[in-house]
Amino acid sequence: MRRKSNREHIEPVKPAPPSPRPSAAVASLARANPFMLGLLGALGVLVALVIGGIVDQLATVLVYIGVAIFLALGLDPIVRFIERKLPRPAAVAIVVTGVVLAFAGIILAIVPILVQQITNLVEDGPQMVKDIQASGWFKDLNNQFGSAFEDAANGVLSFLKDPGNLADIGGGVFAVGAGIAGGFTGVTIVLILTLYFMASLHGIKRTAARFVPAYQRDTFSELLEDVSGAVGRYVIGQASLALINGVLSLIVLSIIGAPVPALLALIAFIGSMIPLVGTLSASIINSLICLFVSPVTALIAIIYYLVYMQIEAYILSPRIMSKAVAVPGALVVIAAVAGGALGGILGALVAIPVAASIIIIVQKVLFPAQDRKTAPPTLSAP
Repeated sequence: MRRKSNREHIEPVKPAPPSPRPSAAVASLARANPFMLGLLGALGVLVALVIGGIVDQLATVLVYIGVAIFLALGLDPIVRFIERKLPRPAAVAIVVTGVVLAFAGIILAIVPILVQQITNLVEDGPQMVKDIQASGWFKDLNNQFGSAFEDAANGVLSFLKDPGNLADIGGGVFAVGAGIAGGFTGVTIVLILTLYFMASLHGIKRTAARFVPAYQRDTFSELLEDVSGAVGRYVIGQASLALINGVLSLIVLSIIGAPVPALLALIAFIGSMIPLVGTLSASIINSLICLFVSPVTALIAIIYYLVYMQIEAYILSPRIMSKAVAVPGALVVIAAVAGGALGGILGALVAIPVAASIIIIVQKVLFPAQDRKTAPPTLSAP
């Protein structure tokens, strides 16, 4: 007679039924209550429109914040260099004081000269047109191509002599003055934000790392340092090239007797801050303005800028930008065009460092992740 086992028979636990997929849940909700589904969809669209409107209203503020962060990252290498011997607050104060003094010095040195030269240009405009009409090269062009040049010059003179047009010019000058005042307000806001961002840059980076899981924070922090370093090196290098172009343009244009050389030097400085096409565009604008003096002056300006662009491309830029992240030429073109189309001059300014940051992220994150995938993924049975 067999002995019965004292162990109880344990029934196998059945696995819980899989939860319905989101698509199945949505489909069941649509079948059960289509009104609620439509209401939720409409609410989602409404929330998206409200967020888009808020972003549109805050576009100027967001631009100020973006430019301030960009400048803070660009000035951070200088702050770190001074920080080797002084505390960070003192280093930030020294850098900000230097930037403010340089900005004030540029304004005090250029604005009075610009006002005087523009006033002289407006007063001497009709006489300059008459001198151009009396010049030999204008008569030759007029004899060769007809009276088109003479008609255009007479139109300019008639426009300048009309008091109503002068009133329109005054209104335009007032609008320009209001725009300049608004620009100074924006610059002040950006400088204040830059000061705060530079003072608390380490804290901002630590706070950003807290949003990443703990096991990835070291990698994220290293990546963040690489990106910020690339942006800083780019800003310092591009500003150095722009300063060289502006100073040399002021010297050369003053020697050759170009009109408003201070304004032309400022155009050259701003143009050099724009990658790829900025220096060329500023050179063309300055050479065309020099044409108002004489064709010889314009020709000398063109020759100077052609020589300078070669020196910048093959000597200055490789030496100054050697420590910055190398961006392929095709990406430089694409980034500059896309940045200019999306954000104008500011978009073109930040396009290259953004492209460099993306390259760093791809090299440090995407490529290693793909290199670790040495075997194809296993497919689980349904």
